[in-house]
Amino acid sequence: MAQEKNSIVRLGDRFSDAMSKLFAHPATQIGVIIFCVAWFWFGFHADGLTAALSILAITLTQMVLNGQFERESEARRRDVAMHAKLDELIHATKRARDEMVGIEEELDEEQIRELREEAKQLVQEAAVRTNDIVDGERAKRAIEQVGDGK
Repeated sequence: MAQEKNSIVRLGDRFSDAMSKLFAHPATQIGVIIFCVAWFWFGFHADGLTAALSILAITLTQMVLNGQFERESEARRRDVAMHAKLDELIHATKRARDEMVGIEEELDEEQIRELREEAKQLVQEAAVRTNDIVDGERAKRAIEQVGDGK
């Protein structure tokens, strides 16, 4: 079970998300450019602007990284849940091979590709046995697309 975040972290997450969205908006970017031009127009020292923009850049970078970390954590949680569902389906299906459960953690990419080719061959053989070539071709295409990450 995921650890609950304290209120300060949740507040920081919301603030980071809001600021990232605000500064990503084109109007804000145009506003920053206008601000910089006005800074020089009025003859202020460049050192103050340089320092302010450096601090802003570092802060915004941290905010963006925080948002990216949150998205990656959520994606990982979804991936783990999807694998658990697929493992359950493999166990529940009588004709499925139980050795396919957990291969994403145990096998390297080349071994997984070999298993994918075996699965395509088994689908083709089943289609020939049942005289259902159309469904067999459709299933082979689905296996190929999943294996290619499409």
